[in-house]
Amino acid sequence: MIVSKGRDVGKMSRKEEILYATLELAAENGIKAVSMSQIADKVGMKAPSLYNHFKSKDEIIREMYGFLRNRAQAGGTPVAMDFSKLSDKSVEEILLASVSAYMGIVSDKYMLQFFKVLYSERSTNPIAAQIVLEETERMLQASRNMFYALVVHGKVKNDDIDTAAMTYSLTIHSLIDYRMDMLTAGKIQEFGEEGSPVPKNIIDFIRWFSHQIGVNDEQKTD
Repeated sequence: MIVSKGRDVGKMSRKEEILYATLELAAENGIKAVSMSQIADKVGMKAPSLYNHFKSKDEIIREMYGFLRNRAQAGGTPVAMDFSKLSDKSVEEILLASVSAYMGIVSDKYMLQFFKVLYSERSTNPIAAQIVLEETERMLQASRNMFYALVVHGKVKNDDIDTAAMTYSLTIHSLIDYRMDMLTAGKIQEFGEEGSPVPKNIIDFIRWFSHQIGVNDEQKTD
């Protein structure tokens, strides 16, 4: 049986035990170094029995991504915005609220542990690269949806909005990469900063970017 670190094993399904066990092993040794037999040993089952739940280690990693992401999202502020409630908020407030919700997912204890493993192996491990790419594309699409809604509500300039959304989301993604590298290097101990899940450099970028794309009162009357 897996040794739990602050988790109630009795309330977990067998598949969840396998996912958490794999995460702990990957965090210690890297994804490539983890074998199906090691995972089976970690959860106290025979290796052939493990294949009744998952066909391969890659399948475990793929399911871990969806499971941990859904778990982190369920425990925090919804990432998807209610676009009907944008009229009374500034662009900066809207972007910051969106990023704060996303950072709540990224900085979740287990999701952060998973991302640290992925980021350390994505240049050599195809499954790690695929998941990071999927997460980036998810962020790009969410940003496009949000920016088009901001245009509809007259909040931002309608100047090549796809490029604006791409610039915004990829910059945020790069700043997250930077923060992850700092964590891995041991230069910081947590993803957030000063009691906020959003690091200061991301807050500063959002403030600057909002000023660049926002529609001021004079432009509204033109």
